[in-house]
Amino acid sequence: MAFKTRFVGGKDYQPLTEHSLRPFLDDLPDLRAGLGGPSAEWTVREVGDGNLNLVFIVKGPAGGFCVKQALPYVRLVGESWPLTLDRAHFEHEALKCQAAVVPHLVPTVHHFDRGRAALVMELLEPHIILRKGLIQGIVYPKIAEDIATFAAHTLFSTSDLAVGASVKKHAMAEFCFNTELCKITEDLVFTDPYQIAELNRWTSPQLDVIAAEFRADAPLKVAVQELKWAFLSRAEALLHGDLHTGSIMVTADDTRVIDPEFAFYGPMGFDIGAVMANFLLAYFAQDGLAVAQGERIAYQGWLLGTLESFWTVFEARFLELWRHRPEGDAFTIKLFTDDAGDRALEAFRHLTMARLLKDSVGFAGAKMVRRILGLAHVEDMEAIKDPDRRSVCERRALRLARELVVDASQINSIAELRVYAEEIRKR
Repeated sequence: MAFKTRFVGGKDYQPLTEHSLRPFLDDLPDLRAGLGGPSAEWTVREVGDGNLNLVFIVKGPAGGFCVKQALPYVRLVGESWPLTLDRAHFEHEALKCQAAVVPHLVPTVHHFDRGRAALVMELLEPHIILRKGLIQGIVYPKIAEDIATFAAHTLFSTSDLAVGASVKKHAMAEFCFNTELCKITEDLVFTDPYQIAELNRWTSPQLDVIAAEFRADAPLKVAVQELKWAFLSRAEALLHGDLHTGSIMVTADDTRVIDPEFAFYGPMGFDIGAVMANFLLAYFAQDGLAVAQGERIAYQGWLLGTLESFWTVFEARFLELWRHRPEGDAFTIKLFTDDAGDRALEAFRHLTMARLLKDSVGFAGAKMVRRILGLAHVEDMEAIKDPDRRSVCERRALRLARELVVDASQINSIAELRVYAEEIRKR
């Protein structure tokens, strides 16, 4: 069996700097015009605070751009963890697929240089990372609808419900080579938190006991490995692959989903569960972030209400697309044209959404565990400086996470998930 060779960058590849970025953009007429003025007048600032990449903000007299470049290693860890530069290519391909169905919910790509593993994109201002807004207690009235719309359209449009089998298989063939980033997920989400692993970390010593309990919990490990098996084998749709509150930029009335470099064909519930997990983590973190007791109770209610709305809108949008745009090879519509067929198919649609909810709940639990006991944590919790207060919030989140992974089949509605979260917070 032949495999594509690993892309290691073109002859021009060097990590960009504030100095070298100017001639790179100056050589591209459209970008030079978009910035305006001579390059000496441009301001260049490196702002990347993520785990993998360099990110620059470039501004000129006429406008600005965001430039994102992949590094040949995991930035969070350093050069001891090498990583393919080809993730920039997969991010570009995913952004194109997303822009085809929800252009208003993703940043515009102005230029892609594969040799430099660099994307030049729309500068999103005055947007901030959603996670930072949730830490501040900001209410975003449109966020549930926008994320639900993004998920419904991107997942449906790349599934067998919407496209022919040959089209989907060709697309899968492209993204199946995003193996290194998938491997990161396979290890950090589904494996490392349940064993002694060099890169694991948690709030210690406060969580030492519960971390050991998770490593010894056989039913939990079986359940999480079942989720891993689904992640490895169920190529249902093109996933964003890292759809959390740190990959969404917002204002009060605009939402953009960024950073789909983990994109691959996998189980739809993984993307949905990632959203759920991050709203639940934000919910539990509020008790530690509050300055005064009870200060953020109303905001916690908004977070859980947003979680409910997200699933409710997602389900409605997805079902609407399935009813009115069933152009794929799955569930050939001409087989269901009579009343009995239509009723049977509609019943199956609802059964499918119930199954998807259970899948999503399980994946949500796994994502919550990795963000507390694994390598890359969330700022929601890390912003709680007192380790005793932080560990109380994290322990509650872990208790819910275990229930979601092991007992996902017991969750029959999004309202039940909310009740689970509220009850565990009170313990």
